Amino acid sequence: MTAERGLITAHNLADALNLSVETIWRYTRENKIPFIELGNKQYRYRLAEVISALSDPTVRENMAGYKVDPTRKYTYQDYLELAEKPGYRYEVLDGVLVKDPSPNVMHQRVSRRLQRVLEDYFWETDSEGELFNAPLDVTLHDFTVVRPDLFYVPGRKKKIIKETRIDGSPALVVEVLSPSNKRKDRLQKMHIYLKAGVEHYWLVSPEEKTLECFALRDGNYALVAA
Repeated sequence: MTAERGLITAHNLADALNLSVETIWRYTRENKIPFIELGNKQYRYRLAEVISALSDPTVRENMAGYKVDPTRKYTYQDYLELAEKPGYRYEVLDGVLVKDPSPNVMHQRVSRRLQRVLEDYFWETDSEGELFNAPLDVTLHDFTVVRPDLFYVPGRKKKIIKETRIDGSPALVVEVLSPSNKRKDRLQKMHIYLKAGVEHYWLVSPEEKTLECFALRDGNYALVAA
């Protein structure tokens, strides 16, 4: 990885997106993702730009493994009527009902420690705001219900805090990656948070011991710290 230029190799990109290297090469050949050619068939990529390109429905990878019923468009009311199933958690992403395994112990440890740091910081900088953790519903519109691992609602947006949910876009969303949700958080949910106007989106990988901080810039997410 050439950090000074923000460029990564096809293998790095495949690992980040939980895709095969063959898929990355295919997308490159078909010009479906942006790349930089260094010469002699040496290609490099910028993660944020590739993620933006993959959000296009004509390019997006098949997410069938997450879909409970791909023929039905679920609403927030449908979500409320779901029966709880031990060991799983549900979200609705643009009308698609998603079922994921419950987080593991390492996931929870990382989330808890980051929550402590953020609570201390926001208490000093915006005492009117609130930091929340999962499970708490965030409705971005009638067809999207997410449960971010951590998210922050600043004092200026307190009106979106309702009795049973957050109805609107937090200023910061943090997702802790697990093997089962890596691609969903990097592609589907990133695109949803971008459309909803979430100003800051962080991805934490306990496996790789990394933190990636994306910020909304000119209608897209830019990687501002890693």
